[in-house]
Amino acid sequence: MGLLDLFRSAPAAEPQASMPVIPLAAASFLDLDDPAVVEYLRGGQVSASGITVSVERAMRNPAVFRSVSLISQSIGMLPLHLVDKATKEKARDVPLFRVLHRKPNVWQTAYDFRTLMQHRALVKGNGYARIVRSRDRSMRNKTVEQLIPLDPDFVRPIQNSDLTLSYRYTPTNGPQSTFDPPDVFHLRSMSKDGLCGMSLVRQAADAIGLAIAAELALSRLYRNGSFVNGTLEHPKTISETALKHLRSYWDGRFSGADNAGGTPILEEGLTYKPLGANAKDAQSHETRGYQVEEIARIFGVPRPLLMVDETSWGSGIEALGRFFVAFALGPWFEAWQQAVEVALLNDDEAEQYEAKFNPGALLRGSMADQAEYFAKALGAGGQQPWMTPNEVRETLDMPAHDDGNRLSNPMMGHNGGPPLNDNGAPGNG
Repeated sequence: MGLLDLFRSAPAAEPQASMPVIPLAAASFLDLDDPAVVEYLRGGQVSASGITVSVERAMRNPAVFRSVSLISQSIGMLPLHLVDKATKEKARDVPLFRVLHRKPNVWQTAYDFRTLMQHRALVKGNGYARIVRSRDRSMRNKTVEQLIPLDPDFVRPIQNSDLTLSYRYTPTNGPQSTFDPPDVFHLRSMSKDGLCGMSLVRQAADAIGLAIAAELALSRLYRNGSFVNGTLEHPKTISETALKHLRSYWDGRFSGADNAGGTPILEEGLTYKPLGANAKDAQSHETRGYQVEEIARIFGVPRPLLMVDETSWGSGIEALGRFFVAFALGPWFEAWQQAVEVALLNDDEAEQYEAKFNPGALLRGSMADQAEYFAKALGAGGQQPWMTPNEVRETLDMPAHDDGNRLSNPMMGHNGGPPLNDNGAPGNG
C-alpha cells in the first residue's frame, strides 16, 4: 500500500462501469500541488450519475468523439499561413512559414501537429510544444526550426514571484526541465486563472457521465435483458409435450430474419398478444438523444454535424456550416493566431507578420453560388471588381494565367475595348 492509498475512500461497487484502479507507482504527478493528485485520491472525476469520467473514457462516447474529432481535424486540414500585414501576401521567405504550413518537425505533417494540439486543448485544456530555434547567439536573429509536442499531463505552468511564467516539464523517462515562455508554444482553452486552460471534458463531466450511463444501461439490457415481442396465450393448461411441440413449431416458422413477415396460424383458442415498448424504454431513448444535444452544446457543434437526422439536410446545411466555422472554429482560429504571435514572433516580426487560417474551403457554397459570387467579384454587371482572375483561380486551386493579374474595368470589355451587348457586338458603354 502506498502513502496516498491511506487517504483514498473505497470506490463504489460498479462491476461493469468501474475503471481499473491505477497503482500508485503507475500514476505520474508533478508534485503534491498537482490537480491530478486530487483526482487520483478521489478515484477519478466522478460525475453526478456515479460514472467516473476520464478523457479516455469520454472519447469512447460517439458524440464526444465526433465533436472533438470534427473540430480538431477541421483545424488540422485548414491552411495556416504567415502573412505580411502590409501586402497581404504569404511570407514564404520567412522560415516560420514552412514550420506552420508544411513541416512543424521531422516526423509530423502540419495536419498531424495541428490536429494533435487542438485535440489536447479541447479535452485537456492545454496544448504544449517545445520551440526549437536556430543556434544563432542573438535571440533577435534566431529562427523557429521545429515545434515538438509535449504531453500536457507532464507540463505545469508556474507563475513566479516576479510575475514571470515558467513551464515545468516532468516526463516519465527523463529529468525534470523548466522552460521559459519563449521556449514553449502554448495553446490554451478558456481559462479561469490565465495560466491553464479548462478541459471541456472535465467541465462537462456530469453531462458526459449521464451519456455514458445511458449507454451502459442499454448495453446491459442487450447483454442481460429479455427481448420478448409478444406472448402466446391459451385458455387452458398445456401439457409439457404440447409446449415443446409449440415452441419448436413457433421457433422454426417465425424466428430469425429469414422468417420475417410470416403469418402464424393459431389453433384451439391459442392467441398472440404483442407487447409494446414501455415508458421506461421510451425514456431511456429520450435521455440518450438529449445527451447528444448536451454534448453538442458543450463543444459548439451543430447537431446535424453529429449525424443527428432530425434536421433537414437541404439548403439549411450551408447556414449550419457557416455557423460551425463562425462559432465553433472562430474562437480557436483566434487562439492559434495570437499564440503564434506571442510565442513564435519577436516584437519586430509581430509588427510585420501575422498568422492567418484560410477557412474558405469550408465556407464555399454550391457551384452556382460560387459562379455568381466570382462573376460579381470580377466586375460582372458593370460593378466595380475587387478580385483579379488569378485571385479567383487561386481560390479554386487553379494555376495562374499570364493575363490574370489585373483588375478589369467595368466600363470596358474584357480586351480593353468597349463593353459588348448580348449579341457580342460593341455596346453603347
